[in-house]
Amino acid sequence: MIEQGTVERGATSPGLTDGERLSLGVAARLSRYLQVLTQARKMGRETISSQELSDYTHINPTQIRRDLSGFGKFGKRGVGYNVESLVAEIRKILRTSGQHNIALFGAGNLGQAIASSDIFADHGFQIVAIFDVEESVIGMQVGDLQVRDFSGLEQVVGDEEIVVGVLAVPSEAAQEVADRLVEAGVKIIFNYSEQLLQVPPEVTVHTSSPAVDLLYALYFDLT
Repeated sequence: MIEQGTVERGATSPGLTDGERLSLGVAARLSRYLQVLTQARKMGRETISSQELSDYTHINPTQIRRDLSGFGKFGKRGVGYNVESLVAEIRKILRTSGQHNIALFGAGNLGQAIASSDIFADHGFQIVAIFDVEESVIGMQVGDLQVRDFSGLEQVVGDEEIVVGVLAVPSEAAQEVADRLVEAGVKIIFNYSEQLLQVPPEVTVHTSSPAVDLLYALYFDLT
């Protein structure tokens, strides 16, 4: 089965009973709110209004209030939402509380940029292993980590409790890496290559493409 894009994942919360799942639309919007809130927190903001969230996400403020009120009472009229507490609550709803370990594949320019960025750490995801097949980079220091030999993937996935594999590899190598991750039991793959990956239906693949994101933005800007 070819998987591409974000698929629906479950979450329980005050607004959901056990076994219920967030709709794809709600999960996507909550993720966007969380992204803005995380940046606001880094900027030292203590509160934020639904209108400000709307300005950054381009989601109607009424929709924002409706989404959040479905899970509890978070804001105060005239004051807005407490940034710190709302980050914590949305992470609970999305089941991203705590730390989740990532293995990164590819120690080239893109891989090193990903490893040095806070993009994952800001949301509780920690890169704990970096792999490559090139002898010239194996053992190289990238941040606090040494690049590992790809042949040791399975043991590291088990020892480090890896839950996500991030692929920053050439397209022709992506399927092999995905196959090894699936065999090792990893259920979530974040793919920066242009390769369409064939994985079992229980494995989630998200393919990140700046060109696709740009086309999406242009469509709404030009129509």
